Amino acid sequence: MRWQDFDQNAYVGMTLVKPGQDPYVRNKFNQVESDKLRLDRAIPDTRHERFKWLPNLPATSVVITFHNEARSTLLRTIASVLNKSPPAYIREIILVDDFSDNRETRVVCPIIDVINMDNFQYVGASADLKGGFDWNLVFKWDYLTPEQRQARHTTPITPIRTPMIAGGLFVMDKSYFEELGKYDMMMDIWGGENLEISFRVWQCGGSLEIIPCSRVGHVFRKQHPYSFPGGSGTVFARIQNRLELREQLKCKPFKWYLENVYPELRIPDKQDVAFGALQQGVNCLDTLGHFTDGAVGVYECHNAGGNQEWAFTREKTLKHMDLCLTVTERIPGGLLKLQGCRADDGRQKWEQIENKIKLRHIGSNLCLDSKNAKAGGLTVEVCSSAVSQRWRFSLNLNQ
Repeated sequence: MRWQDFDQNAYVGMTLVKPGQDPYVRNKFNQVESDKLRLDRAIPDTRHERFKWLPNLPATSVVITFHNEARSTLLRTIASVLNKSPPAYIREIILVDDFSDNRETRVVCPIIDVINMDNFQYVGASADLKGGFDWNLVFKWDYLTPEQRQARHTTPITPIRTPMIAGGLFVMDKSYFEELGKYDMMMDIWGGENLEISFRVWQCGGSLEIIPCSRVGHVFRKQHPYSFPGGSGTVFARIQNRLELREQLKCKPFKWYLENVYPELRIPDKQDVAFGALQQGVNCLDTLGHFTDGAVGVYECHNAGGNQEWAFTREKTLKHMDLCLTVTERIPGGLLKLQGCRADDGRQKWEQIENKIKLRHIGSNLCLDSKNAKAGGLTVEVCSSAVSQRWRFSLNLNQ
C-alpha cells in the first residue's frame, strides 16, 4: 500500500487522548500535539547552505514500520529487520555515492536535530559537536576544539571524526556490521549499546564520522515510557564480556582508543577520590573561564567537562587541571579563588562530610557555599543545613 493511501485519521483515532487525560502518560511526550502532525508535513531544512554541492539524488523516501515484541530492546528489533531483509535491498536504501564501493569500514551518523517534546517544534542542532561520554558511561555531546572548529570554517560539510555515536542512528556496510559482531544481544531494553558499538568499531579497525549534511529529528524525552525490572542499574550496566570476539578481530586496547581517538577525555588520576562535575541541583561548580587568582561560581550543568571538571584528590584538594580551590580568608564570607596547587598549602585542604554531600575546609571548619555566587563568587560559610552547601560529585571513585 502506498503511504498516500494510509488512513491517518483512523490510525490516530484508535489512541486519542480523552478529555481530562494526561497527554504525557502514554509516550512521555505531548501526544495531543503529536496527533496533530501529518505524514506529509513540511520539515525545516537545517543543513548548511553548502549542501547544494551534493550530487543530485532521486527524491525517494523509504519508510519501514514494524511492531516491537513486548518489552523488546531496540537492538533486537533492528537485528530482526536486518535478518529478514534481503542484503541487496538494505544496501540500496542506505548506501549512496562512494560509500557503497567495496566493503566499507566507516560508520557514519547524522546530526541529530531536536523535536520539542511539548509542542513538536523542530530545532536544528549545532554542527560543531561530536559524541563523547563521561566516566559514568553516560553519552554526551562535546564541542569541537577551537582548532577543529577553525579547520572546518571553510569546509563546513566535511565529515566530523567522532569518538562516540548514538546507538540507533547510523549507517554501515551490512557485511562489516555482521563481521564486527552486530549488536551485543545480551543487552536488555536500552542503554549502553552506543558506547559498546563505538568502542568496538574504533578498536577493531573501523572509524566513526558525523555527516553534517545528514539530519535526523529526534524527540528527546525527560522520562522513559517503560519500566526497568529490577531497577535501571541492572539494565544499563550489563555489557556482555566479548573477549573472544576481541581476540578474533585483533582489536586494539582501550588505552589506544583513549590516546588516539578521544585524547580530550581526561582520565581520572589513581589518586583521585572523586571526579567530574560538582553538582548542586541543576548547577555545577564552574571556573567561569577564570585562571590563577580568578573567582569561581556556579553555572548550569552542561555535562561536557571543561570549566566544570573537578577532581577531589587523596591529598584533599579540589583540583581543576593544575589549579586548586583556595580559601583566601579563613572567616565566614571568605572568597574562594583558583591558585596553583601546592602540597603543603593548608588553604587548599578540604574534606567530604555528612555522607559526602558537603565540603568542609579543614583549616577553618567552614563549608563550601554558593549563596553569594551571583554577588561575586563562592565563599566559605559556617556549616549548616542550607541547600547552598550541598554538593555531589558525578563520579565517586572510592565507592
